[in-house]
Amino acid sequence: MYDLLIIGGGPAGYVAAERAGQKGLKVVLFEKNALGGVCLNEGCIPTKTMLYSAKTYENALHGDKYGVFAENVRFEYEKIVSRKNKVVRKLVSGVKSKMRANNVEVVEGEALIVGRGKNGIEVMCAGKNYFGANLLICTGSEASVPPIPGLQEAGDIILTNREILDLKERPETLVVIGGGVIGMEFASFFNSLGTKVTVIEMLPEILGQTDAEISGMSRKIFTKKGIEFHLNAKVVQVEGNKVIFEKEGETHTVEGDKILLSVGRRPVTRGFGLENLNVELDRGGIKVDEKLRTNVPNVFAAGDVTGFSLLAHTASREGEVVVNNLTGQDDRMRYSAVPGVVYINPEIAGVGETEETAKTKGIDYKVVKLPMAYAGRFVAENERGNGICKILIGAKHSEVIGVHMLGNPSSEIIYGACMAIENEMTLDEMKEVIYPHPTVSEIIKEVVFAF
Repeated sequence: MYDLLIIGGGPAGYVAAERAGQKGLKVVLFEKNALGGVCLNEGCIPTKTMLYSAKTYENALHGDKYGVFAENVRFEYEKIVSRKNKVVRKLVSGVKSKMRANNVEVVEGEALIVGRGKNGIEVMCAGKNYFGANLLICTGSEASVPPIPGLQEAGDIILTNREILDLKERPETLVVIGGGVIGMEFASFFNSLGTKVTVIEMLPEILGQTDAEISGMSRKIFTKKGIEFHLNAKVVQVEGNKVIFEKEGETHTVEGDKILLSVGRRPVTRGFGLENLNVELDRGGIKVDEKLRTNVPNVFAAGDVTGFSLLAHTASREGEVVVNNLTGQDDRMRYSAVPGVVYINPEIAGVGETEETAKTKGIDYKVVKLPMAYAGRFVAENERGNGICKILIGAKHSEVIGVHMLGNPSSEIIYGACMAIENEMTLDEMKEVIYPHPTVSEIIKEVVFAF
């Protein structure tokens, strides 16, 4: 009898397994593909590895801005992909080591929930039955494939985030259907390498959940870099390598050597016997409470399968919340300070309320924004661009409720804003924080003192 059965070895599953093992629980983790889940194998890590190669190439091309001159700057696409694979293998190996170090039993194969009996919750995998007192479901998400006519007939011209990572060569032209985070990261990558990229987005702006002003600024930057955008555009058909879309009552066609389908992800709730426990679903995902409990006693769910916050760092924290409550520590999942990052060049990072969400929720707020150039380190390292830092505070108590940035390296700074929001810091308290000088993080202090 195990204390905890975990289905899915992504960020929610393997972090929960590691924490549970550290606390002395007897754990078995089932994974049908590779440890690390979509994030490590098909998402976060491989894309960021490739994006760094693209950024390095782009910096080399424009080194003259910094007094550095290079001739015959080039890239080898096969080596970029090869390095990506090497990084993924190394990190997957690291996850395996963590499981061994914390006495987590890992079973490779497709898990099937049999049901609940006198011996606890039963799961079958690799021809063996396992029984546990508790079950954590972390089956993740998969790429959504909309019913666009001609999509299936287009064959290998159509790519999702999985297939595009393993292309053998760079396409000369790429059409991206969907201007969300995944679509824009691949658009940024291929644009940096010289591919002609066209982005078709149904909404009025790219990066829909990002602060609208910052999304618009980012789009303008990429327009100057050569990416073509079609907003408020609905794809109605695919004919081979042609994407047909409607915009403002007119029909348009654009061609690409490859077509990336990037219209979102959906929770994986089928194929592993979930129905055998009568777990309640909500909007396509498993319904959970703030402790990640489902409607079935001793059955939990974490990560993308809940359909709530499809981010690896959210999943990891949710896994920790489950284990903490199983081991006597009262813990609850809070979503007010979950950061979001878009690893394009330049980066976007944000946490908390945007102006749009604050208005929708009826929150009375004040906002101040400054160019990133107010931070000396940013000026020293970003000759060819600028950015913005925007901070929102509650009008009544002056607490920080949102921080949003465009500019490198926003991804490495945003955690400080997360801590401020998590701890409900006020403007006056933020003013007392000492920032290292010179760093780009000082932009937060500059904005705070601009209120």
